[in-house]
Amino acid sequence: MRTLRFVLGDQLHRRVSSLTDLDPDHDVVLLVEVRAEATYVRHHKQKIAFLFSAMRHFAAELEAEGVAVDYVRLDAPGNTGSFTGELERAIARHDPARIVVTEPGEWRVWEMMQGWRDAVPVPLEIRDDNRFLCPRRDFATWAEGRHSLRMETFYRGMRKRTGLLMEKGEPVGGQWNFDHDNRKKLPKGHVPPQRVGFPPDAITQEVIALVEREFPDHFGDTESFGWPVTRVEALSALKHFVADCLPTFGDYQDAMKTGAPFLYHALISPALNAGLLTAEEVCRAAERAYHDGAAPLHCVEGFIRQILGWREYVRGLYWARMPAYAETNALDAKRPLPWFYWSGETKLNCLAQCIGETRAHAYAHHIQRLMVTGNFALLAGLDPAQVEEWYLVVYADAYEWVELPNVHGMVLWADGGVMGSKPYAASGAYINRMSDYCGACAYDVTAKAGETACPFNYLYWNFLIEHAERLEPNPRMAMPYRTLARMDDARRAEIVADAARFLDGPAMSPEAGEGGHRMPDPATPSRRRRKASA
Repeated sequence: MRTLRFVLGDQLHRRVSSLTDLDPDHDVVLLVEVRAEATYVRHHKQKIAFLFSAMRHFAAELEAEGVAVDYVRLDAPGNTGSFTGELERAIARHDPARIVVTEPGEWRVWEMMQGWRDAVPVPLEIRDDNRFLCPRRDFATWAEGRHSLRMETFYRGMRKRTGLLMEKGEPVGGQWNFDHDNRKKLPKGHVPPQRVGFPPDAITQEVIALVEREFPDHFGDTESFGWPVTRVEALSALKHFVADCLPTFGDYQDAMKTGAPFLYHALISPALNAGLLTAEEVCRAAERAYHDGAAPLHCVEGFIRQILGWREYVRGLYWARMPAYAETNALDAKRPLPWFYWSGETKLNCLAQCIGETRAHAYAHHIQRLMVTGNFALLAGLDPAQVEEWYLVVYADAYEWVELPNVHGMVLWADGGVMGSKPYAASGAYINRMSDYCGACAYDVTAKAGETACPFNYLYWNFLIEHAERLEPNPRMAMPYRTLARMDDARRAEIVADAARFLDGPAMSPEAGEGGHRMPDPATPSRRRRKASA
């Protein structure tokens, strides 16, 4: 019995559920490069190049194993440009008795797959994604009946479930979370480790040329491409991180430094999210480093919490609350995304640095995403749909299942507290404490008011004023609101005036300035990305 096994571009693991019972003598594996998946948002060029190259390498590995692979390239004659069209063509070519797929990562593709059940002439089996440690149904059971879904509670349950950093039923070291030890600023003169990269081979070079030709107006550059595109390279990247970066990762995971976009971060999220690595092997590698005495507990726990905690948690929340989750806007944020999010052309040095590095590398680490680009979006009241589309466009590791909850819930608090008990709002003082960005900025981070003051300062207090009715009763917001209560009417009026001047000024224009890069119309609603492309 011939089975057609349709593997999506972010499922590139030999033991993914759709391939677990593969019969090389009879079955065919289908992989397709389709325009709809590259353009439902205008993904960073490096993300498209990474995925197409990884898919081509994966196909070659399967063929070397003796597996029959039907690989459809983007520029192949007759390519329909969609998953559905290519599945229908493959059925006509191979006449399979059944089709086997692994559940997708995004809601729009899940809806598409449901349509295949009626559209294709043979039985379709959709299997659980076995690369995650918490199946969707298990998270749904945990989340049932809860208004607020706190990651810490989920994380502790996952530690018990997996045994990671556990000893006789208790957390190693006597506590679950060492986050308090993971907030150090880089010392002056500190030199981060040299990061390993993977120069493009002939396959990747061919793909990069294809991307530059077919998607010239997409965000980002490809010159610095160095992502691992095979499992061997991904394992090498993981080994490098564990040996050279993990021992200090925890100390400086929140730090930011001009000209050092990677610091001690793992840089494995694109490979992990595409299937070249699995969550369990990544966590076990970090745990071994602790038990071998190669990395301290607070560094290992902080890293494992990001994988076993946040990554599994946001995926579970996404599937438990979609599609309604994406439509909430608790703070009624409506301001359009400023053009500088695409161009990087802004006098705010922290934003210019983070956006510029994102353009060059399709990457920014979690504090840059949360406390610089995200914090500004929160304080400025930017429309959640537009902000979410930006995050989905610009990062090589971005898929809606991981991007949407992080941005919608954690960054923008658009879910009204389902994910986080309070908004992650901060003034310029936080950025100054954790980076060297402010020293070279046109604005003065120590000034509280006026045109030369750091906009984060007055935008922070304006945010608290605007949302006092909603946020002041929150116990976790008590301290800043006590400070706000001590301000007289004149100071409050000054804050509001400064914020209005900046938010209504030319710096916040959603239109491209002179020399601006062509990018998606910032006013285009991103809801279109959640509709399946047939």
